[in-house]
Amino acid sequence: MGIDKEHRMTDIATGPLHGQTAIVTGGARNIGRGIALALAGDGARVVVNARTDRAAAAAVVAEIEARGGQAISHVGDVTDEAAVGALLAATVDAFGGVDILVSNAAFRRQQPFLEISLADWHEILAVPLDGAFLTARACIPHMQRAGGGTIVTLGGVSAHVGTPERAHVCAAKAGLVGLTHALAIEFAADNIRVNCVAPGSIDTARPATAGARPPGMDDKIPLKRKGEVDEIAGMVRHLCRPEGAYVTGQTIHVNGGLFLV
Repeated sequence: MGIDKEHRMTDIATGPLHGQTAIVTGGARNIGRGIALALAGDGARVVVNARTDRAAAAAVVAEIEARGGQAISHVGDVTDEAAVGALLAATVDAFGGVDILVSNAAFRRQQPFLEISLADWHEILAVPLDGAFLTARACIPHMQRAGGGTIVTLGGVSAHVGTPERAHVCAAKAGLVGLTHALAIEFAADNIRVNCVAPGSIDTARPATAGARPPGMDDKIPLKRKGEVDEIAGMVRHLCRPEGAYVTGQTIHVNGGLFLV
């Protein structure tokens, strides 16, 4: 059943995240796009960050605006301290502050371990791990002044089950879990909640650099299917909503039973 624009605007105006501002890094495609749309659907004003693809980020903004929401796009490399500063400045200029940070930006590559150079290692770790560090460090003072906030990092099942030819990716995602724990404890007194969502095998368009899906992984999923982008976005949205207010420091696995805690 279709929902007219007026109805969508009413829902957004009274949504549980109305009045809050969210930054979604890597928000132009796949899971990031789904998260941006989900948060906007709950009333959040969204900053869609992309590393280089201005057109894709602008397209997500257009989708949000077509549904009655508010959003801006911002192109910048989250591994660059100055670029992160510019991202925060643009967010504050447009919306006055930041309440939600979703660290989704990542860079995957399929490489046999013995062929990974030190430069490769640093490059793959930098986007998810340095990016999460720099953006959290920039956002947390704004959250402290606002009386609280929510940070969600995007991990992955590979860090928990091990995946061949992905040592750098696994290390980066495992590092996010440690960062999540540390921030959750250090800033709990400021009412800043920090959690990690770890997707399993999700039905997305894979960039060429990511290589083929690891062989045999999908066959091991107890639910016998890949996950959907909306299923990851829905978990992130839950953590940002009032219903998630007592959850912090957790790694939440959304993987169809592929990995059991």
